[in-house]
Amino acid sequence: MTHSTRHVSIHVDRTRDDVYAYASNPENLPAWALGLGGSIERDGDEWVAPDTPMGRVTVAFVPPNDLGVLDHDVTLPGGEVVNNPVRVITDGPGSLVTFTLRRPAGASDAEFERDAEMVTADLARLKNLLESA
Repeated sequence: MTHSTRHVSIHVDRTRDDVYAYASNPENLPAWALGLGGSIERDGDEWVAPDTPMGRVTVAFVPPNDLGVLDHDVTLPGGEVVNNPVRVITDGPGSLVTFTLRRPAGASDAEFERDAEMVTADLARLKNLLESA
């Protein structure tokens, strides 16, 4: 079954390599990805966000790469895995960060819009952090 998809993007006045280096470091997530709660910690081979609004979740990232791919899977407390495709590409002297938001099965229009607003706010925080550094 296919679901609605929305691409949420933001231009960042930093190079793709700068954005990728910061955003690919899981320890930086609490500063800009508020949906994962206020902290993230390594637990063996996993990254765990213990205090998200949904409860304890694990986050698994793709291996480091030279392509600007920041994809990550979030495993929710009930075991459901949410795949989050994210790309950082060169955009002039800066970069463009694009998060592909997929509408969960059964999500209302209002819930999908709320998710898009949260992703937009997260990307704006990432932009502000990187541009003010």
